[in-house]
Amino acid sequence: MTERPPLLLIEDTPSLQMVYDSILRSAGHQVHCEGTAEAGLRAFRAHRPQVVLLDLMLPDRDGQADQCEIGWHPEPDTAVIVITANGSINKAVSAMRAGAHEFLVKPFGEDRFLNAVSNALASFGQQDGLAGPAAPTAEGLSDLIGASAPMQAVYSKIRSVARSMATVFITGESGTGKELCAQAVHDLSARASGPFIALNCGAIPAELLESEVFGHLKGSFTGAIADKKGAAAAADGGTLFLDEICELDLNLQTKLLRFLQTSTIQPVGATKPRKVNVRIVCATNRDPLDAVRRGRFREDLYYRLHVVPIHMPPLRERGDDVLTISETALRRYAKEEGRQFTDLSPEVKALFLSFGWPGNVRQLLNVLRNVVVLNDGHVVTRTMLPPGFDTVAEARIQPARIAEPHKDAVTLEALVGRTLAEIERMVIEETIAKVGGSVPKAARMLDVAPSTLYRKMESWSEGKPAAE
Repeated sequence: MTERPPLLLIEDTPSLQMVYDSILRSAGHQVHCEGTAEAGLRAFRAHRPQVVLLDLMLPDRDGQADQCEIGWHPEPDTAVIVITANGSINKAVSAMRAGAHEFLVKPFGEDRFLNAVSNALASFGQQDGLAGPAAPTAEGLSDLIGASAPMQAVYSKIRSVARSMATVFITGESGTGKELCAQAVHDLSARASGPFIALNCGAIPAELLESEVFGHLKGSFTGAIADKKGAAAAADGGTLFLDEICELDLNLQTKLLRFLQTSTIQPVGATKPRKVNVRIVCATNRDPLDAVRRGRFREDLYYRLHVVPIHMPPLRERGDDVLTISETALRRYAKEEGRQFTDLSPEVKALFLSFGWPGNVRQLLNVLRNVVVLNDGHVVTRTMLPPGFDTVAEARIQPARIAEPHKDAVTLEALVGRTLAEIERMVIEETIAKVGGSVPKAARMLDVAPSTLYRKMESWSEGKPAAE
């Protein structure tokens, strides 16, 4: 049996050092213990451990300075797990951004402790067969497609964070591929063989959300006719993806925070909690800090989740990726539907490149699916595009018309007698004009997603009511 590599524990409290050392040795690990930063650095240079468990509050030096020295070592094959008290989570988050593998907040359970060490060691097992750092391409990254500079940055970040246990916080407009990003993080992690469970927090009624996340026991409430395993339990040993996290009810946010701190869940109706081993990846199409400022999202939960942010760029900022995605999807849909399409006409390519794509990749795929289902041929022409698409595209190229303000939109008298739909349009157009025609800025002022405004603008150009 291969001998496990030694671990280095740097903890200044003797009682805690003894407890941690005992837990690690009972699990079969070799451990070197030190109580100061200076002694810890000497031990690190002498033993070259693969995993360092580092208390951030040391008597002779800030533990984070230790981490920086370790990180700049000529052979940086070391995973640093930082340990911090509850009041120093901001320091732990800074440590993660500086390259730490994981952080633990005191007090933590034995399972949580050993899981963090096991995942850190597993990451080295995965790296043994690699020839060098992976190039920032989409290869092996789920169904992500594109080679633009913004996506290269996304690929690079996914590969960097995947093997850690750090919580990933994905932001981006609706339809940009946030779930694909989360899936890619899971697929490249040491948990790839475990389950990937996705839960849309905005699509489930608040009264049912606790049951969906943590599960329930039969008879715990009206309609609970059988035991239900929640998403957290279903993701045990794998990854739990919480989409639209900013839509989570405030009461449930408190329970989620406790879950993150203790790695325990308590189904509705249960009397005892149970341990689970889950990595959290979350996403939102809102500005999470703005949700914190408005009191809709707990600040402590935000800092707990927002460790490694990844932003998915909108399609309109990805250049020729529009054509790469189109051609790939066109061939796939043609094969599925038994059609002969292989390419887009030059006119359609130009149109796709100039269009704003308010619904992002999801909208592009829907347009192509529509074309393939209702038409046939080798090349997609402009006449095959869905009805109204040409008009919307022309309006997108000339946004100045929409930015023209209503002179009487701000007066109450001007609103009386109008329908709610008319009032909504007046307010939206006035807001867009006020911010110089910027839809994202207007969306922030109106507290909605930019894609919502784009959809409404499209519906106005088509002369039909906007879908919410």
